[in-house]
Amino acid sequence: MSIPKFDPCELEVIAEVPGYPGAPPSKIYNTPLSQHDHGVKAFTRRPWWQMIQMVDTQMFSPSVIPDNIARAFCIEGGEFRAFNDRDVNRDMFGIEWEYEANIGGSIVRPGNPFLSDIAQWHEKVIWPDIDSWDWEESVKLNKDFLTPNRFNQMWFQTGWFERLIAFLDFEGAVVAIFDEDSQEHVHKFFDKLTNLYIRIFDKAVSAYPEVHSFFIHDDWGGQQAPFFSPSVAEKMIVPYMKRITDFLHSKDKLCELHCCGNVVQMVPNMIAAGWDAWAPQLMNDISKIYELYGDKILIGTMPQGLPPVGQFYALPEEEQRRFAREYADTFCRADKPSYFNCYAAYYMTPAFRDEMYVQSRINYAK
Repeated sequence: MSIPKFDPCELEVIAEVPGYPGAPPSKIYNTPLSQHDHGVKAFTRRPWWQMIQMVDTQMFSPSVIPDNIARAFCIEGGEFRAFNDRDVNRDMFGIEWEYEANIGGSIVRPGNPFLSDIAQWHEKVIWPDIDSWDWEESVKLNKDFLTPNRFNQMWFQTGWFERLIAFLDFEGAVVAIFDEDSQEHVHKFFDKLTNLYIRIFDKAVSAYPEVHSFFIHDDWGGQQAPFFSPSVAEKMIVPYMKRITDFLHSKDKLCELHCCGNVVQMVPNMIAAGWDAWAPQLMNDISKIYELYGDKILIGTMPQGLPPVGQFYALPEEEQRRFAREYADTFCRADKPSYFNCYAAYYMTPAFRDEMYVQSRINYAK
């Protein structure tokens, strides 16, 4: 099906939906496709306009999965719940997480790891009984929230390296994934962990048929560089990620990786692991990532060379529109599509968003 040309009536605002927690509501245009239908096209590299992360996608993070409570990030039934009134919450393995108001999230308190050595996992780790979780109640709670016209994306908080950190603290996790004597134990743990995750995702696919994409977290880096080498990730993590993406793809679901840090070196591993999309954080050279890999994985891009936010808002509207057109002409290409990165959401003035929509519609329809 060819992409129809832009019609000015598409800029009519027909609805508002809740924004990211703490953000204002998002306006919904009179688009020629529903958010669901366009989200599928965008994630399969056939967009009609520039999809905006966490605006054109509806986040879903159900409390039935204990990690979402432990991590103070539940979005369900149209509400955001942080569960930050409790001193401590436990994840699916019973590990305690404490809410930290200064970071707006929860952490496992360092200094007293559950495991002192990864070899202990066989004896000490108690695996969750996911059949005892109240999936039926969660389905009832979210029946009217997960509507078929929205591109519903379910978050999954704790990946493979993040799970090692939860059990071993950061230093212990790094040693375990590097050390040849520990790697055999890590592999066996990750294998069983992946089996568990597949069972959870299978439950979720059945419970929430209107969920179209899974947004899975596993942080690999800091401000300056990755925590470990690409070869370590390729050996120790990629095979298990690939099992998850293969499973979800077999269920006609899409897969987005959330991976924080300066991890440009890791993008080939993300591609090998089967991820459909990834939004780099600001410390990455996003233009370089897009040019190198944008034909292989959908990259969350953002405008380049913008002034500070306060100055940008003070610019005349036509200047804001010019930046939007330049962004669209750089990153909204039919041969190499991308999506708008949520980390640049603070530049999304009404003029910028309108112009980006129009120019991206024009570019993708060429």
